[in-house]
Amino acid sequence: MISHPAYAIEPWCLRESELRLEGLAQSESVFTLSNGHVGWRGNLDEGEPHGLPGTYLNGVHELHPLPYAEAGYGYPESGQVVINVTNGKLIRLLVDDEPFDLRYGRLRSHERTLDLRSGLLHRVCEWTSPVGKTVRVRSTRLVSFTQRAIAAVAYEVEPVDAQTNLVIQSELVANEQLPTRTGDPRASAAIESCLQPEEHTACDTRLRLVHRTARTNLRVAAAADHVLHGPDSTRAWSESSDDVGRLTVTTLLSPGQTFRLEKFVAYGWSGFRSLPAVRDQVEAALARVRSIGWQGLVDQQRDFLDDFWRHADVEVDGDAEIQQAVRFALFHVLQSARRAEQRAIPAKGLTGSGYDGHSFWDTETYVLPVLTYTSPNCVAEALCWRQHTLPAARDRARQFGLRGAAFPWRTIDGAECSGYWPAGTAAFHINADIAAAVVRYVWATGDADFERETGLELLVETARLWRSLGHHDPGGHFHIDGVTGPDEYSAVANDNAYTNLMARANLQAAAEAAERHPAQSAALGVDEEETASWRDAAKAMAVPYNRALRVHEQAEGYTGLDVWDFAGTRPEQYPLLLHFPYFDLYRKQVVKQADLVLAMYLCGDAFEEEQKARNFAYYEPLTVRDSSLSACIQCVMAAEVGHLSLAYDYLGEAALVDLADLAKNTCDGLHIASLAGVWIGLVAGFGGMRDHGEVLHFAPSLPERLNRLSFSLGFRQRCLRIDLTGSQVTYTLLEGEPLQISHRGEVIVLSKEAVQTRSVEPPTARSEPAQPPGRRPGPRR
Repeated sequence: MISHPAYAIEPWCLRESELRLEGLAQSESVFTLSNGHVGWRGNLDEGEPHGLPGTYLNGVHELHPLPYAEAGYGYPESGQVVINVTNGKLIRLLVDDEPFDLRYGRLRSHERTLDLRSGLLHRVCEWTSPVGKTVRVRSTRLVSFTQRAIAAVAYEVEPVDAQTNLVIQSELVANEQLPTRTGDPRASAAIESCLQPEEHTACDTRLRLVHRTARTNLRVAAAADHVLHGPDSTRAWSESSDDVGRLTVTTLLSPGQTFRLEKFVAYGWSGFRSLPAVRDQVEAALARVRSIGWQGLVDQQRDFLDDFWRHADVEVDGDAEIQQAVRFALFHVLQSARRAEQRAIPAKGLTGSGYDGHSFWDTETYVLPVLTYTSPNCVAEALCWRQHTLPAARDRARQFGLRGAAFPWRTIDGAECSGYWPAGTAAFHINADIAAAVVRYVWATGDADFERETGLELLVETARLWRSLGHHDPGGHFHIDGVTGPDEYSAVANDNAYTNLMARANLQAAAEAAERHPAQSAALGVDEEETASWRDAAKAMAVPYNRALRVHEQAEGYTGLDVWDFAGTRPEQYPLLLHFPYFDLYRKQVVKQADLVLAMYLCGDAFEEEQKARNFAYYEPLTVRDSSLSACIQCVMAAEVGHLSLAYDYLGEAALVDLADLAKNTCDGLHIASLAGVWIGLVAGFGGMRDHGEVLHFAPSLPERLNRLSFSLGFRQRCLRIDLTGSQVTYTLLEGEPLQISHRGEVIVLSKEAVQTRSVEPPTARSEPAQPPGRRPGPRR
């Protein structure tokens, strides 16, 4: 069950029916509204009390120094950290000169509702001031999917029991005071008062502030306009200073009367454009939204989401909590990317400052697969961002003495900012993760223009890195040594199986794409000799295998390492990285997150069915899931090898990581990859969907608890719907031309006239493997 008692389980919304001050930071993450460009954390309209104030613009960040006790060649000099930009959410209220502050007086009721169909955050509360005046406050908030720069609030106040004087202060505030939430004082210093004022304006109901970041030299503008609805006694005036723009409204209301303020906020930023250009940009966005009006914005938001849910919804019968969770997850994944438009998708989206706002491999491996089949334009934009960062990735590769591009392990603007070299330098698999996202997107959409103009260059430069990083041994086998795979408890290993298999696919895909686009390949300097070398390396790629144990090794020699002392590890010592030195972790068999098991999902055609079952049984007792990235992948592979009950438990963990705050850090922002993993667990796990091969392949099966699973997919200008029960599955083509798919190896043809139904075969019965003591996922049975 969801641990937060105020979250009701409903299919299309998340409702909080009481205010828990101790859980404010978590709920602020959960109730964040974003469109991938602008992010507004779910802070209360009045600004206080708060857990972590947060207004973010994708890409706006500051630098902080990364000094080292012992500097090393290739270490990045600066770290990057997302910053809190101008807060446009603030609407302060005074009731007969008493500040509306829920910590004082009496809070009679308080409810917030995130409506997943409309994309609106609603709030309604009744509060009695310390002197006995009661008011009812309603607000509705949105961040627009259709107007990229715009966020808006409608705020209403109504006296309940007596005539009341009200003062409403609608503000833009820059450099607001933040709680200290980072253990790195350098990062704290970088984000404290980092916006330097350039211009402030207040005129009638319009406000504008323009600032510039101190180190990255990014210009940030925020402007607001208002529409007021109140009695004739209403008066308003505005003022501004360097860091504050304020519209003050006074009015006298009697019971039954309502004052309503509609606030439209526009954001813009640039590292290149002049102050007048950025100022005019936000003013133009405001002019546009004023012509649309509040109701127009609301209608656009609903129309957009109606279309999204029509093509992306997942229905689950038998578990109302999972049904709510998967829609919550899809909504936040969409919010993280929809209007990012050639910017990164951070690991926390724009829901908080966790991970300093950095983007990792999570994007390409977890988030983009979901978006490929639900909102593919977002995928093209995210990969275009990677292409724009190629100059920095090429420089990084040259610094290592390698060809091609070495993409950063963690970044905001494309430069590496990880100061921990076993991850930041050795986790080269991010190159193959990006290449896999390119291949999947082109395969699923048929977008040849994208492959020619963007995908080809990414495939070529990532392939070049693998060819120069690896080497052929005297026997002809191709090895990639000294790398860190997805399991960050094993570093600088030789022939990490995941890395090698993903690199093999990368090399093959690059050679094939180069053949399809000879003119563009020639322009990139690719010739037949180079593509032949890629094919040779792919064909000869080493994949470690222990013949005695009959399992694949996570890396060469991995199964010969000592096994971690799980019995001697206390529950409070997880996650291990916070309680044990990496040196000890690196030389033991203990898996932080799915690694070889992830390879079996993404490169499934490289393993036989029985190999998958044996591998899963071997690595399951070693995997401690000290990362939220693991549960969904273990769900998928548990389902594939026949452990449906265990898969269902893993699905619950992935689904509730934020709603139940399982990792105890949702206060810093949502786990976007784990949210994407809810879709992956349902669609790839129980739906059995795989997208390597000639056609989409399905091998569905349901755990006993679920009565029905239904999901829609966009694929090559078609829309498919898959309806699964315990005994049969129905494939329906909702839109588009006839299409071939595979059901457990049987190729079937779908058309709008020909719905196909097949029986669901029960999985092969196997003994369920154990997990490390105390690390089994919570049961959902």
